[in-house]
Amino acid sequence: MGLQPSAVHHGELALDGPGDARAFSAWIGWIRQTLTEWHLAAHDTDAVLVAAELLSNAARHAGGILRLSLDHRDGVLRIAVTDPSPDPPRPRAHRAEATGGHGLFIVDNLALDWGTRPEPHGKTVWAELPVPG
Repeated sequence: MGLQPSAVHHGELALDGPGDARAFSAWIGWIRQTLTEWHLAAHDTDAVLVAAELLSNAARHAGGILRLSLDHRDGVLRIAVTDPSPDPPRPRAHRAEATGGHGLFIVDNLALDWGTRPEPHGKTVWAELPVPG
């Protein structure tokens, strides 16, 4: 299954697709294309990094079909990933020597704010990045 555009709500764009490694280049390409269309290409490095962390956590811990959504308003880019697991992410203590577990630490350091919200069939993990200009 490939990536499929979802309904657009109040300026939000969303894409549904499989939570597996083969889809990641398509997810990242969609993010870059969307940010270019929104004239936010200068901010794609942080946005791609945060989205990749949210997507990889969802794929690793929930699997199934994921929804990635982007929304840009008032100088803030909101990135959200919805997955079928109701379990919220659990940040681990950051250890520089660790080979994994840095995802939410990275999100926390790049985002203005981030969090989770329950959904009828899973949860959404979101992060907001500043995009001045």
